[in-house]
Amino acid sequence: MTINAMATVEASPEAKSAFAALTKVMRPPLDKPLKVVGIHDFIGMDLPPRDTMLSPWLMTQSLSMIYGWRGTGKTHVSLGVSYAVAGGGEFLNWKADKPRRVLLVDGEMPGPALQERLTTIITSGGAEPERGYLSIITPDLQDGAMPDLATHAGQEAISEVAERVKAELIVIDNLSCLVRGGGRENDAESWVSVSEWALLQRRAGRSVLFIHHSGKSGQQRGTSKREDLLDVVISLQRPPDYDPADGACFEVHYEKARHLAGPDVDPIEAKLTVDEDGKSTWVWRTVTESTYDRVISLANEGLSQADIAAELGIHKSNVSRAYRKASEAGLIQNNAADKSSNQYRTRRGS
Repeated sequence: MTINAMATVEASPEAKSAFAALTKVMRPPLDKPLKVVGIHDFIGMDLPPRDTMLSPWLMTQSLSMIYGWRGTGKTHVSLGVSYAVAGGGEFLNWKADKPRRVLLVDGEMPGPALQERLTTIITSGGAEPERGYLSIITPDLQDGAMPDLATHAGQEAISEVAERVKAELIVIDNLSCLVRGGGRENDAESWVSVSEWALLQRRAGRSVLFIHHSGKSGQQRGTSKREDLLDVVISLQRPPDYDPADGACFEVHYEKARHLAGPDVDPIEAKLTVDEDGKSTWVWRTVTESTYDRVISLANEGLSQADIAAELGIHKSNVSRAYRKASEAGLIQNNAADKSSNQYRTRRGS
């Protein structure tokens, strides 16, 4: 016997009607029940294996994020990754196994500036994508506003294009300008609808790479809940002695990498160089190598190990190891071990 709880409560007909309507809304839909499978059946399923799109970190059907402070080089990286994947080429120490179709959604760069960046990449050599392998959505070409990925309409708009161009990778550059609604950036709820959309893309066989800003703390801006869903999180950081005159120069740090370990996640320092003919080339070295070179240079300028550690913002033990190795190799000409920190402060103020 089923008892209607509302029948036993004294309430007006209007109140009972409103409560009945509310319970109907609160009931979960039954037209799409969850699929469940036993372990033996699941293990026996013929699921497509994940491949490497850009070795070692970018996989098929993966969700990733690259973030950094404004002006660090995020757009350089998003364009470099997009071009390398679409052309089956290389960017930094990352290599694509074959060309794959890419949809680049740029949310803020002026059209001419984006055109100039891409032209520089093309003229600098490397594997050029075939026609149709790198598709671009950019604000200057639209009749209205760019899609808002916080809304269902915005998500549908991007999904429709991704389906149309047969994209295997969607690059969202960047979250701040392409996810405008859905609440405050620091609220975890603001990421819910975007994460659900990203999972749908993964189920459709696509990868999504989000480009994002870092906050004043140096961490990715907004809720950290974003990282829970992601396979890879990469941080772009300024080198300790960065000078704006150096141009595009940054360190690449892996903060999360579910399938990587060992040398694959060693941080690197990358720098954009331009030769006499105007050809741009990216050069890179490990952060360990760059730290070693900096320790040698600063030691030969007369700084003590403590001052070098302060100058580079690293632990004294790292300086000590590099200093000892350089000394044994005869690369330190100035014995700075007894120099005082006063000389370091004078140097910084000079």
